[in-house]
Amino acid sequence: MAFGGREVRAMSDEKSFEENRHDQLTSAPKATEEDAAPRFDVTEHDGVTRIDVRDDAAVRPGPGQGDPAAEKDEPVSGD
Repeated sequence: MAFGGREVRAMSDEKSFEENRHDQLTSAPKATEEDAAPRFDVTEHDGVTRIDVRDDAAVRPGPGQGDPAAEKDEPVSGD
């Protein structure tokens, strides 16, 4: 069904989280499929959730390589 020039999906046709994530991360003009690649592994065992940054993630949290804070085992804020 069209509404205001936009397609409106029925409830059963809604996109999954993964489809929406992929669409959002590849919609920029210079975006590539690699931009939508998974960056985290989430596992759950005995009610405990573990979130790990994937070794092959192109973007990683924290200070970048070459930043002095990345070379030391100290908090970034220095507090």
